[in-house]
Amino acid sequence: MQQHEQLTPFPGDFLWGASTSAYQVEGGWDADGKGASVIDIHMHRPKGVTDFNVAADHYHRYAEDVELFAELGLNAYRFSIAWTRIIPDGDGEINAAGVAHYHRVIDALLAKGIEPVVTMYHFDLPAALDARGGWSERATIDAFERYARVLFQEYGSKVKFWLTINEQNMMILHGRAIGTTGRSGQVGGKELYQQNHHMFLAQARAMVLCHELLPEAKIGPAPNIVSVYPATSAPEDVVAADDWDAIRNLLYVDLSVRGSYHNLAWAYLVAKGWEPEILDGDLELLVAAKPDFLAFNYYSTQTVGASRGDSSDIQVRGGDQQIVRGEVGLYRAVKNEHLPVNAFGWEIDPVGFRTTMRRLWDRYQLPLIVTENGLGAFDELVDGRVRDDYRIEFLKLHLEQIRLAISDGVDVFGYCPWTAIDVISTHQGISKRYGFIYVDRTEDDLKELARVRKDSFFWYQGVIATGGESLSF
Repeated sequence: MQQHEQLTPFPGDFLWGASTSAYQVEGGWDADGKGASVIDIHMHRPKGVTDFNVAADHYHRYAEDVELFAELGLNAYRFSIAWTRIIPDGDGEINAAGVAHYHRVIDALLAKGIEPVVTMYHFDLPAALDARGGWSERATIDAFERYARVLFQEYGSKVKFWLTINEQNMMILHGRAIGTTGRSGQVGGKELYQQNHHMFLAQARAMVLCHELLPEAKIGPAPNIVSVYPATSAPEDVVAADDWDAIRNLLYVDLSVRGSYHNLAWAYLVAKGWEPEILDGDLELLVAAKPDFLAFNYYSTQTVGASRGDSSDIQVRGGDQQIVRGEVGLYRAVKNEHLPVNAFGWEIDPVGFRTTMRRLWDRYQLPLIVTENGLGAFDELVDGRVRDDYRIEFLKLHLEQIRLAISDGVDVFGYCPWTAIDVISTHQGISKRYGFIYVDRTEDDLKELARVRKDSFFWYQGVIATGGESLSF
């Protein structure tokens, strides 16, 4: 591992942020004319786990929350706009109340010197579009472009940083696990990768439109990208790691940045009979969409070995998309014995964070912003305090690796860990918490939804105040 006698400091204009998504934090699921999304209609939760109807009630309490974000010291807040608040059925009438809401949120952020980093689409496809086939239909590309135009026209004078689609690779590879498929996602591989192709075309149209309407703005994709390790130095394991890296990671970034399908991923799709139909003009559009930066979410690396051709390739993981699964005939899931795991079986690999950043920079030469990275835990509020030293340690180790990556010459311009405030987790509801701010509620008791600053709040506050020079607590 390369050592540095002198570390390069975090840039003076570094975006010190934190993240949320609309459906996990806002609540108000049908307030003020909002339409239903696939999350509202098709999300299946384990017994005893809350739905997203109220969440942290950020929709009604955003002003209070923004005050806390300012106290925390954030100069960026990455959040998503709910498509169904803006256009309730996805492609019909514009909902003025929904448009006005996000103006208020953005204005509140700007008043506190907090840069809004806006995700356009974070898993919550309008249910009305889903009922008509969702991403299987090219009409959804048109609907997304129209939605993007509304966002750019309404908020373009206020928002400099746009993210197109959050974790498209997770929606395609693990849609059932994260509950984003809706009706249109219950399909075979051929149609699923046609949907994937259509999402890329929709993203490309949004990027082209952004550059046309907002020449000063910057826009980029937000996939989940991680380093993939071979289980051993055996050449067969290295080939398996290359294959899975191409299918899980490079397919998505290559199409976003270069406008072309990665050769190994395309060979996989052809072998499966899953290659999408590509119409005249599609590839030209993909090439024309040039992102200004790469956003990516990082939680854990993955380790794989050569397939044994039987069920031993597959690891049981309880529907958790962050744990490597395996695919018979392609790659085998392997536990990395060099890494500790958290309470949910996710391997903790800060050094892999550095290698992921180095690889992304080396391959694409685009500035990077981390839009998710965090530790979910069963936090406890005891005597008015949340002692989450485990989260502080996790984030500290990962920030150290960003500093090392910057010293390696990687252009990293922001860090927005998951999450600013407790949100509803997909699998464990409100019980599994990520935020710097505790929301006092349970799965079945909303209490008063009081906000409580966790120990990690005060730690991150100190980190930001020193520009990342001090990571101690």
